[in-house]
Order: sequence, then C-alpha cells, then structure tokens
Amino acid sequence: MIFNFSTNANQTHHSFSDEYLKSIHAKFLNTINRDDIGFFDLTDDLTHVEKAKNLYSKYKTKKHFVQIGIGGSALGPQMLIDALGKNKDCSFTFLDNTDADFLNDELSKINLKDSIFYVVSKSGGTAETMACFAICRQLLVEAGVSESEFNKYFVFSTDPLKSDLRDLANEKGFDTLEIPSNIGGRFSVLTSVGLFPALFAKIDIAKLFNGAQSIKKNILSTNYKENNLLQTAAHLAYLLIEEEQRVDQTILMPYSSKLKSLSHWFVQLWGESLGKFSEEKNKNMGLTPIPAYGATDQHSQMQLFMEGPNDKFLFLIEVKTRNFDFKLDNNIGKDSSNNLNGYTLNQLIEAQLHGTLKALNDRNRNVCHVQIEKNDEYNMGAMILFFESLTALMGHYLFIDPFNQPGVELGKKYAYKFLTQGKL
Repeated sequence: MIFNFSTNANQTHHSFSDEYLKSIHAKFLNTINRDDIGFFDLTDDLTHVEKAKNLYSKYKTKKHFVQIGIGGSALGPQMLIDALGKNKDCSFTFLDNTDADFLNDELSKINLKDSIFYVVSKSGGTAETMACFAICRQLLVEAGVSESEFNKYFVFSTDPLKSDLRDLANEKGFDTLEIPSNIGGRFSVLTSVGLFPALFAKIDIAKLFNGAQSIKKNILSTNYKENNLLQTAAHLAYLLIEEEQRVDQTILMPYSSKLKSLSHWFVQLWGESLGKFSEEKNKNMGLTPIPAYGATDQHSQMQLFMEGPNDKFLFLIEVKTRNFDFKLDNNIGKDSSNNLNGYTLNQLIEAQLHGTLKALNDRNRNVCHVQIEKNDEYNMGAMILFFESLTALMGHYLFIDPFNQPGVELGKKYAYKFLTQGKL
C-alpha cells in the first residue's frame, strides 16, 4: 500500500513533534497488547482457521450459503465475498435486517434444503439475528425438514464461553465456531465470522493473513515519518483538532465496484468506534464516515466533495492492476465515442481517478491517495488491518474508547421496551 497526502495541511507531520507521536504510538502499542483487545494478533494464530476449514469440509457441497447476522457479523463477510469471491457454484445471501419483504425476497430465491445457515452473534442473543434464525427454522419445517435434522443445516459462530447460541448448540448438537471473547463484532472479519464464508467462496485465507502480516512492520515502526499509520492519524487529528475549519467527515472511495462493500464495512468500523462522548473533553467526538466508490460517485457525491463545505477528508483507493480489460475501439460514429478509440476501460477509470484527484487538489481538498497493486487477498488483508489499527489509534486522539458502543446499547434497550409495551 502506497500513501500520498494532499491536504490543506501539507506540513501536517511538522504540527506534531516526534515526541508527541512517540507518546501516541506508545498508547497504541499498549492498546493492541491488552488481553481484552485481540484484533491485531488474529493473524498470528491459525487455530481458528483450521477449525473453520475442518467444518467447511463437512458442508462444502452446499449450494447456498446464508449468513444470519447484523453489523460486523455481516458487513465484513459480505465485503470479502463481494471483493474476492470466486466460487460460481455457491450463492451467498446475507440476512442482515428485520425487513420482512427483504427476507421473503432473498429466501424465495434459494433451495432451502440445499443451504447452510450460518448464525453469527457473539452474545448469542442479538434480537435481529435471533429473529431471522427463528424465521429460517420455520421455513425449513414448512419445507419438510424436522427439527431433529436442524444440526445438518445450522452452524453457529458465537462466544466460546457464554451465549444463548452456545447453550443451544450444547443442547441440540449444532456445530459451532468461536468468536474470541476479546474481539468486537466490527473487528471480527478475520475470525470465523468472515473465514467460514470465505472458504465457501474459495478465498485464499493464507494470502489474506499474509497481507495483514505484511503491514505490521510499518505499523509498529518507530520511524515516525515512515510509519503510514501514524502519519495518516496525524493528518486526520490535525485537521479535526487544529484547523480553523473543522474537518470531521471521512470518505472512503475505492475506484472499484468490487470494493464497494469495503466502504460500507469501513462506515461501521469508523462510525461505531469513534462517534462517542468524551468524558475527558466533555464533548461529543467523531469523524462521520461516508461511503463512496469511483467512478460511479463522480456523478453524484463528488460535486459535494469538490465544492461543498471543506469539512471532509477523502481516501481515494486506486487499484493499479486488474485481471481483465476491454478495448474501447468502436464505430459508433459520434464524437463522444470516437474519443474512446485506442484506449481501454482500465485506462479510462485510471484517468477518471487521476482527473478527480487533480481537481480536488486544485480546490485544496483534503485527500489521501492510496494505491494497492491489485484487488486480491493479500491487499485486502493489508487494508483490513490498516483501517482497524487506524480506528484504534484515532481513539487516543479523540479521548474515547473505540471498542464500546454505548449509544447502540441504549437504542436496543428502548427498542425492547417498545416491542414489549408498545410505547416508550
């Protein structure tokens, strides 16, 4: 991964002394070494990979993979499937909402008896997940499957020690995979949450892990001017805290349709982790995430990014090499089509990205141009660990805990009260 910054604060790294960066880095190192924070070390241990592979061998002939989960229990796996999935013989369905029309549409497309249902909830009691689980159970019964056969259709991923799903698995003999107790949902894509579906999609987990491992040296480096993680966080923090015009929105915009879901995964990771009330600062903190992807959003949101309030920081992700290309030579006979003769589709999207980058620079917009060699497991692993680490590091700049979600929990409490009492 190559990072190039172009911002209103081109000399950002001079705004924070090496001594200050050292102190921030030390806090980050303390965080990733805590026993209750495990995301950084996930790729050091292949135990959970082997467990997922062993269970995959039991169900690998299934034609439909249905993931039942919400938030991090769906967004990370869907990102992997959309970006890297290669198996044309297995379809994937993500039941990640409590919208009855959506569930009906999705489940009516597949043969339920030829499906594996992967129920993912760390707590084992997430209302949305349990609701979808209950619906799938009932539909299987209606399709002629007895409850005694459910252990051939359902696999659970949950906390290894305590959860309703864990208890049910023990009672009924369901197969289970573990979500480590020190991994939060939005940091769980490299656990069984994402690895089990990845196997059905023929994604190379070894390469995914190698990519994550590859950036650890830079992340841990004490050469603070070369450390991409520290420099990126310093840019974001400077623009949020020090600049007169508050830059408090973050856009992730990969120039790839296959990476569209990466933006939505980032939105949850960034928003749920960093949008908090800081007791130390006695104010609400956060960097509002906005999903986008090029070149599509050049024809929608880019007008706002280009000429709206200069309160945004953009990550533009360039994919240098693609597996396929198309020549644009044609005999349509119009100037707009003639201008494309002699070029390829990959040259066009490259030109669109660099044209947008130049226009943003001309308008003094805050941009980080990130280059990856190609959209593959290696680079995806690197991006996952980089953005997870960036999220953890930004918590120290914002004086908040990026690993809890008190606002979400309050909403759940009120939702249950409304469900049971019909009012609030």
